Amino acid sequence: MYCVDFELIQDRDRVFCLINFLFPSIHQIFIHGRDIIGLAETGSGKTGAFALPILNALLETPQRLFALVLTPTRELAFQISEQFEALGSSIGVQCAVIVGGIDSMSQSLALAKKPHIVIATPGRLIDHLENTKGFNLRALKYLVMDEADRILNMDFETEVDKILKVIPRDRKTFLFSATMTKKVQKLQRAALKNPVKCAVSSKYQTVEKLQQYYLFIPSKFKDTYLVYILNELAGNSFMIFCSTCNNTQRTALLLRNLGFTAIPLHGQMSQSKRLGSLNKFKAKARSILLATDVASRGLDIPHVDVVVNFDIPTHSKDYIHRVGRTARAGRSGKAITFVTQYDVELFQRIEHLIGKKLPVFPTQDDEVMMLTERVTEAQRFARMELREHGEKKKRSREDAGDNDDTEGAIGVRNKVAGGKMKKRKGR
Repeated sequence: MYCVDFELIQDRDRVFCLINFLFPSIHQIFIHGRDIIGLAETGSGKTGAFALPILNALLETPQRLFALVLTPTRELAFQISEQFEALGSSIGVQCAVIVGGIDSMSQSLALAKKPHIVIATPGRLIDHLENTKGFNLRALKYLVMDEADRILNMDFETEVDKILKVIPRDRKTFLFSATMTKKVQKLQRAALKNPVKCAVSSKYQTVEKLQQYYLFIPSKFKDTYLVYILNELAGNSFMIFCSTCNNTQRTALLLRNLGFTAIPLHGQMSQSKRLGSLNKFKAKARSILLATDVASRGLDIPHVDVVVNFDIPTHSKDYIHRVGRTARAGRSGKAITFVTQYDVELFQRIEHLIGKKLPVFPTQDDEVMMLTERVTEAQRFARMELREHGEKKKRSREDAGDNDDTEGAIGVRNKVAGGKMKKRKGR
């Protein structure tokens, strides 16, 4: 396999780096009919690197169902669609997003119109290939697998194998990822012919303009330290990563009860609520987005200033993707990782992977402890709201998604502030 290495100049705008280095090289490779493996640190412009050559090829030979882009998450699929439509607006490119959590019939109608580009998650695409009459990908010219390692780690291998069997062998294939794994190497052997490897960086690393810190704290005071950091860095935009859907929801309720504009994003929310949360955060209507790893890949939200790893990631490589939500395209940003007495080994693995020792984030412990009483009270009300929401779910499955946004949280903020709890109408 022929390998091309590109060194991005860190202090220049990455958009220019993409145009000057990555895109022309990939475009030349496309012209010569070679398949491509693209490896680059997160935030370096991978979407543009595959979208621009595909749109250029589409302009030269217009065709319906021209390209398929596979992504691991629904939110990333919508983002890629937006970027394709923005870059291809002058040539009238049409895209269809095929993901779970959305009505299949409307997607079938979109596919019946034969869009130029299909952006899909593997599971729902297989569903349409098997059940939607008249839909096939037998004329496909380009296949892109974005965040390929994540697609395979989410156990989509069976679906990917099925898709590879029903699309033409005579196609051009793009395999894009920020990290290379054994599964991706296996897929590369199965799906690519004589590939060229375009690597912006050969080792796992984070960008230079990202300031990384850790906090070693007792597990029982995690919430209190989180509130302290949000107060200390007030005015910034935060993404806070939790390990479970339940903890994401609980922490969002806790912060809202303390007056922060926090909003959750996790896999147990309906797709409309997930997109609603993301759009509110993107529009800066909310300053804090609490998310599981469903939001750790590919999402490009330029105004994120601080990433907090509230729960340390189990897999070290997920750390690189999480902190990559800030300091994108040449900007600067901060990342703070909470390390409890149970997380020391996981944290040491992360430091070993990125090849650096992280400094401690400076805190005033006596000021943190002054927040304990208010935080404890807010924790109690957050648990009450979670219980009430769980009971409501059991009583009425069709109303399960009503409080995902926590906009309708019980009026406990008044209680935390010293007022009385009021009963809401309809309870």
